[in-house]
Amino acid sequence: MEPFSPLEPKAAAETGSSVPEKKFHVLVGVTGSVAALKLPLLISELLKIPGVEVKVVTTERAKHFYNPQEIPVPLYSDEDEWQLWKGRSDPVLHIELRRWADLMLVAPLDANTLAKLATGICDNLLTCVIRAWDLRKPLLFCPAMNTAMWEHPITAQQVEQLKGFGYTEIPCVVKKLVCGDEGRGAMAEVWTIAESVRRIVTERDLPAQS
Repeated sequence: MEPFSPLEPKAAAETGSSVPEKKFHVLVGVTGSVAALKLPLLISELLKIPGVEVKVVTTERAKHFYNPQEIPVPLYSDEDEWQLWKGRSDPVLHIELRRWADLMLVAPLDANTLAKLATGICDNLLTCVIRAWDLRKPLLFCPAMNTAMWEHPITAQQVEQLKGFGYTEIPCVVKKLVCGDEGRGAMAEVWTIAESVRRIVTERDLPAQS
């Protein structure tokens, strides 16, 4: 876990370049769905988008599904939030990350975190970032859960609530799930997710931050 520095990357004047390299900042949130197995591939695809810089916020349960050594970008979790803040003048990580990001992508979004976001619960680093999110910036979410959970009536209500906040759904797909069931609930394909981000970067003709 890298310590957060609101000053990174360094200004061009400090690195000897006359023009600062501009970046589009993508903050990826990953939650405790088995689809978190795809995090390394997702990060790899996002980094192929010209001008994009990526950081990741993970829930504790999501850590069960991927190897942090395979994530080549800064990775933050609840522990970092509490270690960073020691006194009144110290930065608050979920606010710093919210300021840093031009776009947030939650992939996968499990049923538990979906319910939290729909009702405003913010009990970890990821949900605190989203509760504080600047609604002028895009937030994409990729639901992922078992078909039986997806088909529960409350799921549709919660998805609509998030869309009502202005967030954009990248819909789940039908396939054979890891549990053996077949049906809707699998996270959208990585290339679909990466292309959604690419489209926003292109349309905005950013990078907006440096």
